[in-house]
Amino acid sequence: MTDLARSLALLWRRDVGQPAARRGRKPGLTVDAVVDAATALADAEGVDALTMRRLAQQLGVVPMTLYTYAPGKAELFDLMLDKAYLAMERTDTTGRPWRERLTAVAAENRALFARHPWALAAPMARPTLGPGQMAKYEHELRAFDDCGLGDVERDEALTFLLGFVHAAARSDAETRAIRAEQSDEQWWGQVAPLLSEIDYSPYPVAARVGAVAGEALQAAYRPDRAYEFGLARVLDGLGVLIER
Repeated sequence: MTDLARSLALLWRRDVGQPAARRGRKPGLTVDAVVDAATALADAEGVDALTMRRLAQQLGVVPMTLYTYAPGKAELFDLMLDKAYLAMERTDTTGRPWRERLTAVAAENRALFARHPWALAAPMARPTLGPGQMAKYEHELRAFDDCGLGDVERDEALTFLLGFVHAAARSDAETRAIRAEQSDEQWWGQVAPLLSEIDYSPYPVAARVGAVAGEALQAAYRPDRAYEFGLARVLDGLGVLIER
C-alpha cells in the first residue's frame, strides 16, 4: 500500500532537501535520477522486472539506499508516472474546432502509453495528484473550453475519452506482444488449413462478414483502424452533448 503522505511529499519534492531525508543517500544521486533509471528499466523490460534490488544494482547502490529516495515500489511508480505525465507533449490547439482538440488529447495519451506501456497499470480511480498529473488534467480540461459543458460534465467527458484511449492502448500492447511471438502471416499459415475443414453454414453472417472484413483489413485485427473508428464514435457521442 502506498504511503500517501510520503508519496505526495515526494511528488511535489517537499522533503528532498531536508537533512533527515538525505541520510544514507549516495552523493550525486537524486530522486529524479532514481526515477529516470526506474523508468528506463520498466520501458525496456516491463514493470514486473522493476524491483528495488534490480534498480539498486543498476544504480550501483545497495537496495536500502533506494528507500531513502522512495519508501517502496508503489511510491516509486507514482513518481515515474507523474514525471511521464509532466513530460507529455501538449499540443497547442488554441482556436481549433473541438473535435480536433479532443483528437489531440487522445493522441497524446496514446503516445504516452506506447512510450511507457507500464503506465497502463495505473488505476484511473487513484490519480497521483502530483504536478505532472495536475498539468495533464489542466491541459486536457481546457480542450473542452467553449463546449458549453458544466464542470462535472467536462470532467466526465474527459474521463469518457481517456477511458477509450486506455482500452485501445491496452489492446495495442497486447497485439504487439502477440505479434512479437508470432506474425499474423505465420498465424494464418497455421490456421487457414484447419479452417478449410470446418462447416460454417450454421453461421452465415459471421462467415460472410469475417471474410469481407479480413480481406479489407488484411488481418483479424488492426489496432490503428480500430482506434480511428472507435475515437470517431466517441467524438460523435460527445458531439450529442456538446452540440445540443
